[in-house]
Amino acid sequence: MSSEPITSVGAERFSGSVFLVGLMGAGKTSVGKLLAKRLGRAFHDTDHIIEARTGVKIPTIFEIEGEAGFRARESLVLDEFTRMPDIVLATGGGAILAAENRAMLSSRGTVVYLRASVDDLWNRTRNDRNRPLLQTADPRARLAQLLEQRDPLYREAAHLIMDTGTQSLKVLVDRLEAQLCRRTAAMTS
Repeated sequence: MSSEPITSVGAERFSGSVFLVGLMGAGKTSVGKLLAKRLGRAFHDTDHIIEARTGVKIPTIFEIEGEAGFRARESLVLDEFTRMPDIVLATGGGAILAAENRAMLSSRGTVVYLRASVDDLWNRTRNDRNRPLLQTADPRARLAQLLEQRDPLYREAAHLIMDTGTQSLKVLVDRLEAQLCRRTAAMTS
């Protein structure tokens, strides 16, 4: 295995910011970190930003302020960070619920919907206690319900849709980077 750093010509062939959307467990943070490294961009995660600014975890915000309070904070962070040039931003799974957020995302950068099956989402989130919307009697059924509700909203905001499946992170980011470069080339020709 080579110890050479990851380099890419994608940084020269892709312009603008990338905003990752999708349900919890779709891989937004993992994909975002590697994609940002490949493109030579700063990576940000809205959930991490909110936690850092409030000093508490997301479940605590939900407990104290409810989902509406959290969503208000999320919208403010989205507005701030989608104005930054040339970044990769992982959004929370519910960031697309507000029409204003969907419009903001799709008008300020390239929105990539990381789509995963309910089974894949369940396998990736079932041991994570930091998911307030999954603290129910049947979290797998809740994931299915969220996917059914949100899939049309993710599609509405997205410029690109990537199925995450069981492929490796590297393969997924390779495919995404190629699609981003093709999209830029099509827009500039």
